[in-house]
Amino acid sequence: MTSLQKTAIAAALATALPAAWACSSCGCTLSSDWASQGLYAASGLSLDLRHDYFNQDELRSGSHRVDRAGIPLPADQEIQRNTANHISTLTLDYGFSPDWAVTLQLPYLLRSHATVAQGDTELSTSRSSGIGDVRVLARYQGDPAERHWGLQFGLKLPTGRTDQGFAAGPQAGQPLDRGLQPGTGSTDLLLGAYRFGTVATHFDYFAQALLQLPLQGKDGFKPGAGLNLSLGLRYVGDGPVAPQLQLNLRSERRESGVNADTANAGSTLAYLSPGLTATLSEQLKAYAFIQLPVYQHVNGLQIEPRFSASVGLHYAY
Repeated sequence: MTSLQKTAIAAALATALPAAWACSSCGCTLSSDWASQGLYAASGLSLDLRHDYFNQDELRSGSHRVDRAGIPLPADQEIQRNTANHISTLTLDYGFSPDWAVTLQLPYLLRSHATVAQGDTELSTSRSSGIGDVRVLARYQGDPAERHWGLQFGLKLPTGRTDQGFAAGPQAGQPLDRGLQPGTGSTDLLLGAYRFGTVATHFDYFAQALLQLPLQGKDGFKPGAGLNLSLGLRYVGDGPVAPQLQLNLRSERRESGVNADTANAGSTLAYLSPGLTATLSEQLKAYAFIQLPVYQHVNGLQIEPRFSASVGLHYAY
């Protein structure tokens, strides 16, 4: 297998833009961007369809779990029960040349939520769905000799709804917390860099950083700035299956504005993510990963997932 073939296979698992719709409400930090991992950087069109599932049901404060049974109701603050998330993301990547490419990401979210609001004793529930915030990202992959690094820059656009509400319980008819809406209402600047290469025979690595900076808020809400870091090591042999291990880190500042839950926003999260990619044909590949938290520190009271699961298909024309 040539060096170019190894690179193409590795990129397929790489950096899916660390799921950059506010990880405080998303929870998923896995990288599946093939080009930034060095797996695919050819000219032309490629499609990626990925589904992420995670159920945020563990109440935490700081770096510790919180026992809900020890909190008497009604409480002087909201006590969240769980938020189950299904996020399907279609990614279109078009390479104009080996140097330049553009990526469009279109997410669709299905989210159910249950919570006991401040002063209530009964659960309020919601089931929201819709298109999330679209991302447009340009990529420059330099170094004509080896092309082992690149830069990313673009925007997250405010295409997702921000007006969905509770369906049942004492809060029925009231708007959901802004962090639970399909969109944030903000336009965010995206800036990133990545590098990939060979560690040893049959072993490749990649590293990526992506900074997300909200430029303005909407209706008294502005999400916090976030930084995603991904490190990966993969085995690239002669078989159709390539195992991979990622370390994914996310740090997010507090949200702000009169409609923000500032006291219970912002976190630092780290996940260990084992997975694999399978070559189904010359053009089609499949991948699957599970994310396991190794460190979680949140501000105030927040709910976090015990694990996240991701599956996807990647097709290159």
